[in-house]
Amino acid sequence: SERILRRTDSVILVILVWVYFLQILDKSVLGYGSIFGLQKDTGLKGNQYSLVGSIAPIAQLAWQPFSSILIVKVPHRVLMPAMVLGWGIAQTSMAACHSYHGLLATRFFLGLFEGGCLPLFSIITNQWYRRAEQPIRVAAWYGTNGLATIFASAVSYGLGHIKSEALHSWQIIFLFVGLVTIITAPFVYWKLDNGVTSARFLTETERSQAVERLRANQTGIGSSKFEWDQAIEVFLEPKTYLWVVMSLLLNVGASVTNTFGPLILNTLIKDKYKASLLNMPFGAVQFIIIIIASYAAQKAKLKSAVLVVLVIPVVAGLAMLYALPRSQVAACLGGYYLLAFLFGSNPLIVSWIVGNTAGTTKKSIIMSLYNAGSSAGNIIGPLLFNAADAPNYHPGLRSVLGIFIALAAVILIQLANLMFLNKLQSKKRVANGKAAVIHDVSMEDHYVDIDTEGVGEHAFDLTDRKNDEFVYIY
Repeated sequence: SERILRRTDSVILVILVWVYFLQILDKSVLGYGSIFGLQKDTGLKGNQYSLVGSIAPIAQLAWQPFSSILIVKVPHRVLMPAMVLGWGIAQTSMAACHSYHGLLATRFFLGLFEGGCLPLFSIITNQWYRRAEQPIRVAAWYGTNGLATIFASAVSYGLGHIKSEALHSWQIIFLFVGLVTIITAPFVYWKLDNGVTSARFLTETERSQAVERLRANQTGIGSSKFEWDQAIEVFLEPKTYLWVVMSLLLNVGASVTNTFGPLILNTLIKDKYKASLLNMPFGAVQFIIIIIASYAAQKAKLKSAVLVVLVIPVVAGLAMLYALPRSQVAACLGGYYLLAFLFGSNPLIVSWIVGNTAGTTKKSIIMSLYNAGSSAGNIIGPLLFNAADAPNYHPGLRSVLGIFIALAAVILIQLANLMFLNKLQSKKRVANGKAAVIHDVSMEDHYVDIDTEGVGEHAFDLTDRKNDEFVYIY
């Protein structure tokens, strides 16, 4: 099991980490473009910059129904490189834009091709790893949020110093990150496999062993058939809507830091190069918190409590930015860096969802809905911050403060709901002549061999609702 895990990490996890890093990098450089004169050079006025920031998630939101079908029907080895190539071309094309409408169009296609990234990555993680292994793997690829922020800050600082008569600094930045993404697409096609049963980096014996080590998950190892009964089941469950609300609330705050973070720094530090560099500690805090939070959740086998704890420093940071005058630069920076704690929540929620969902179609739809909530949050977030409210942005900060308090409440409601569902599962088992309480070996730190009799079908495409041996995790 350890050998198979190491080989899986060396191929699948490496691809997930690198591609997700590029996705965040391509999406976040818009904020650095604003520091280096994007608005002035393209003639953006009023709230047009906010709308450019919001158009990508609008495209993602519109694409989600198609995304959930494509993730099931199209082989992952084909789908992922196609997405990477698409958003790489869109990012590169942004460098050629000279108007609001050009930026709007290219950002739309950037969002459209990135739309399936989060649900696809979540499902790939679920199909290749045991439930106990998933939180730290989700953290590994999602943690590139912080690394991409650090890299974007450093690259913007370096490329921003290039003097060119033909190109503006922001155009050079957009070209660089876009071209790196484009050349990544063939690499992904070359290395990625569609699933455990076709993994080229494993021997035939190891592929069979890999299937067995995933059997205890009871969440499936993948199917190319779109099951309509699973689709209906998704919309009948209250936990689906609670996941979506969590995503919406959380990503309102995340979009604020991505789109307006550099601008907030620019109001504190007037030098555009220093403002760019000062976002590097923010990225470092993101990365560290994501890893620590996911490790804590994996060891404690309890995601909900860690999620609630992560909300506390975010609320404190928002309160500081709201209350402190901008003349207190150090304190305001401290408040801004506390907002980085919010990025520890998304990987935990993602691993919480995929760990509590069985059935390929069901997982695909739920993760697409979660991504739709994320997109809606990314649309709403920038619109809460108007140029007229600069430099304090009090109305927007006040709104986001209330949103994170509501997020903590929704997490606790979902915890109570999952406890209730486990009680229902116990009653089902008793009615079917089984023990009321069963040991969930998928959450053990090491592989545990299980009796495969009676659970063969469970390991493939039975949903959590229909499988009485499924145990919901908290």
